[in-house]
Amino acid sequence: MQPSNAPAAPATDDSTHKPSYDSEYTNGTNGHAARDPEKQEERRREHRPSYQEARRRSSWANKEDPFGDEEGAEVKYRTLRWWQAAFIMIAETISLGILSLPSVLASIGMVPGIILIVGLGVLATYTGFVLGQFKLAYPHVHNLADAGEVLCGPVGREVGGAAQTIFLIFTMGSHILTFTIAMNAITGHATCSIVWGVIGLIVLWICTLPRTLKKVSYLSIASFGSITGAVFITMIGVGVDPAPNLHLQATTTTAFPKAFLSVSNIIFAYAGHVAFFSFISEFRDPTEFPKALYLLQSIDVSMYVVVAIVVYRYTGSSVSSPALSSTSPVVMKVAYGIALPTILLAGVIYGHVASKYVYVRIFRGTKHMQQRTLLSIGTWAAITLTFWLIAWIIAESIPNFNDLLALISSLFASWFTYGLSGVFWLFLNYGQYASNWKKKCLTALNIGIFWLGAAVCVIGLYASGKAIHESSSSGSWSCADNTSS
Repeated sequence: MQPSNAPAAPATDDSTHKPSYDSEYTNGTNGHAARDPEKQEERRREHRPSYQEARRRSSWANKEDPFGDEEGAEVKYRTLRWWQAAFIMIAETISLGILSLPSVLASIGMVPGIILIVGLGVLATYTGFVLGQFKLAYPHVHNLADAGEVLCGPVGREVGGAAQTIFLIFTMGSHILTFTIAMNAITGHATCSIVWGVIGLIVLWICTLPRTLKKVSYLSIASFGSITGAVFITMIGVGVDPAPNLHLQATTTTAFPKAFLSVSNIIFAYAGHVAFFSFISEFRDPTEFPKALYLLQSIDVSMYVVVAIVVYRYTGSSVSSPALSSTSPVVMKVAYGIALPTILLAGVIYGHVASKYVYVRIFRGTKHMQQRTLLSIGTWAAITLTFWLIAWIIAESIPNFNDLLALISSLFASWFTYGLSGVFWLFLNYGQYASNWKKKCLTALNIGIFWLGAAVCVIGLYASGKAIHESSSSGSWSCADNTSS
């Protein structure tokens, strides 16, 4: 993919641009060549196209940082240490996705289910790393809109920003839906499900009002403990009281749309990539992002496999989604009660990232970014409330948990977690695709990642649309109990 011809001031310092995370030109093993004028010129002749592209793209280094100079600022954003960011990423990623994975094994069988969970998790680690390197190459990138502008100019900015915002709002809707399921389970459906949705809307909006992520990072530790405790209680509950007449299958034959819905639900479990640019923007040291990424992926892949296998082993084909509903009534109430912090906080993180995009778009480069003015406070409150209202409408309109996750994954997560990372790598390495055997392999891999995202998007939209259509009578805008949805 050839970079866009966005106008920019000419750069004078080539070192400000990092065209590739494994670029031989910038690699430490060739550092002496970069310092030796003769060897440097020889390298330039060998890789003339990529060098010229690197010079032109380095002009993005002059692009304004989203948070500006924070010295003496009243509100400071770049405060996250890598471990704090890691727990935010864990709280964001290991939330609702894990609750649908046992039903994936029931749909497509244990063996293909486990292979897909592990395989897509490993691939998500690589694509996350590519996002981190793209951010280092273009430090001004704060969200997918900024990344889209780098790729395709003003059109890319608008498309990327709109897609990111829509995805985040749909995901916020899934958290409101899960909140209503949890409250119905805990209270025994004490009131109308729509009422619980309104309560969830208000609580989540209030929790989204802080403007920085550092305060959220401390709560994210409790969120991780919350989801871990909830799934362990569920595993213990189903182990003590397994479903009668268990029917377990290593592989199974199922209708194609239903099988692909399962793939989409796995992808949703790795859908946290959409917020990575925003998280890295608030790192004290953005180069430490890989530490946070590796901690996240090692924990989420391990938990996903263990929870999916154990819950499916003791519930079989009768497993519910969310998985917490698969236990006895008493254990289910306890599990959902413990899971509430995760349901709320992960939703807050998505709401924060969605709102921060619009807020930065409005106030970038103004005093309102670093000061608590009446305008800045009021605008932030209005943006967050508007987004949560839209999310609530989505939650009430698509009340089936699996169908909503599949729709979100197919339309957006397929690109944000996989497809776009392939595009970013190809952009960063333009002109170097066949420079050596490693580049050739990585080029093939990233082209494959792009087509994976495209295939999941198209096929997943068909499968999720068909499922939503067939379950249209399941109770949109209904007071009915949705615990077993």
